[in-house]
Amino acid sequence: MTIPASPPPGVYHSRSRVTRNRLAFAAAGLALVLLGYLIGRLQGGSDTPAAAAPPPVASAPADPAAPVTPSAEPSPAPTAPEPGGLDAYSVIQAEAADGQQGTESQETEDEGGGQNVGWIGNGDWLRFDDVEFGDRPATKVTVRLASDADDRGGRVEVRIDSPGNEPAATLPVQDTGGWQEWESRTTGLKPTTGRHTVFVTFGRDGDGEFVNLNHFTFAH
Repeated sequence: MTIPASPPPGVYHSRSRVTRNRLAFAAAGLALVLLGYLIGRLQGGSDTPAAAAPPPVASAPADPAAPVTPSAEPSPAPTAPEPGGLDAYSVIQAEAADGQQGTESQETEDEGGGQNVGWIGNGDWLRFDDVEFGDRPATKVTVRLASDADDRGGRVEVRIDSPGNEPAATLPVQDTGGWQEWESRTTGLKPTTGRHTVFVTFGRDGDGEFVNLNHFTFAH
C-alpha cells in the first residue's frame, strides 16, 4: 500500500493564516454590530414604548329637568319706587310745567314776582308729571289768573293722566281788567288721590289769547 506523502510545512502555515484571518474578520463584524446596537440605544432612548394618553372623557349633556343651582353672585337689589313727587298741595308754578303746547313764559307783575305763562289760546295745555295727591282726596283747585279777554272769556280745565280725559275741574275765565291784573279763583275738583300726571288745558269758543296763568294749588 502506498502511503501518501505529507504536505510540505509551507502548506500548514498558509492554512493557519487563512483561518486566523477569517476569525479576525468575524470578530470585527460582531464588534460593528454591537457598536451599532449601542448607538441606536443612545439615540432612540428607552426601547419601552410610552403609555398612550387616555382619551378625553366626553361631558354628559345637561339634564333639562335637573334643578338649577343658584349663582353665588348676589342678585341686584330691586329698584325702590321713586320717592317724593310734586306735592299737589304746594303752590305749583305754571312756568315749571314738564311739557306744554302753544304757551310762552314772561315776567310777571303779580305779587312774589317771577314768571307767568301767557299767550294762552284755545287748545293749549300745560303738563305736570308725578303730582302726588296722597291718600286723602283733593276736592278743589285754586288758580291764579289774569285776563283782558272780551266777553266770550274761556275755560281753564284740569284733566288727570291725559289731555283727552274728561275734565276733573272746570273754571270759567272772565275779564279781570288786564293781562297783569291777578285774581285767585277756586272751583270744585272730582275727588283725586294717588300720584298722577296733571294736564291744565285751556278752551274757548273762538280764536285769540284769553288768559294768563301764574300758579295753582289743590286742596281737600
